[in-house]
Amino acid sequence: MTALALACLSALLFGGMSVGLRMGLSRHSDADLATLCTVAGALVVGLVAAAAEAPARGVHAGAAWPFLLAGLISPGAAQILVTLAIREAGASRSSVVLGAAPLISVTIALIFLGEPVSVALIVGAVLIVAGGLELAWERGRPEHVRRIGLLFAFVATILFSARDNLLRWLSRDTPVPPGVAAAAALVGGAILLAVLLVPRLRRRPTLHQALPFLGVGVLFGLSYVSLFEAYYRGRVTVVSPLVATESLWGVFLSIVFIRHVELVGRRLMLGALLVVTGGVLIGVFR
Repeated sequence: MTALALACLSALLFGGMSVGLRMGLSRHSDADLATLCTVAGALVVGLVAAAAEAPARGVHAGAAWPFLLAGLISPGAAQILVTLAIREAGASRSSVVLGAAPLISVTIALIFLGEPVSVALIVGAVLIVAGGLELAWERGRPEHVRRIGLLFAFVATILFSARDNLLRWLSRDTPVPPGVAAAAALVGGAILLAVLLVPRLRRRPTLHQALPFLGVGVLFGLSYVSLFEAYYRGRVTVVSPLVATESLWGVFLSIVFIRHVELVGRRLMLGALLVVTGGVLIGVFR
């Protein structure tokens, strides 16, 4: 599969993860448990992917430590914020904020990777900001949507963008295959989350409580492996805008599965379209 197809697949799966996480949190609102189980489920997928590609590509585990450190950023710290964002602001609105990742990713690439500024970048940035303003000024926002959740999502977006650029930089000259790299990052994230969150659990979770989030973790793991495969094949300025279409998937899947909770209106749809259009514009013309 090409980088473009893998990026789109990652976006679809991440949108599904967001909606599934929102559905799970509506039943059990413990964000610590949700984050731990989501990453645990993703780690299983990552390990399976690494094992599946090992016969053809090898393992090179000794060289994978930089990816383990990258996992401290995401899914480590970032996934905590994503869970909190979805709990406090809902899946659809958090997805729209996360869709601003191309602007931040490309800005980082401009500064640290020396990529040039273009008119498309400026126009795309304006559209992304306009989409964010539509979300901020949304009227008739449901009572469960809290602004702090949008802030959590924005900080997570910064961490995702930093991870994306780091991943692309590491993938340029490494013998580590993408499945092993994804698994290493998930191990790093799982270690950080275990240290931070396990002591905070009030009591030992039951399988009934954990199972929905473990299922969500499978979607997240598949999205994560697809993301690594995409970045091994394509540049940040190409992959990131396509991955950001998860905003539209998050909104669309929210309408399909949890419309009565998310209350998706025209302003939210317009904000999502502006953000995604801006991201795609940045990618297409770069």
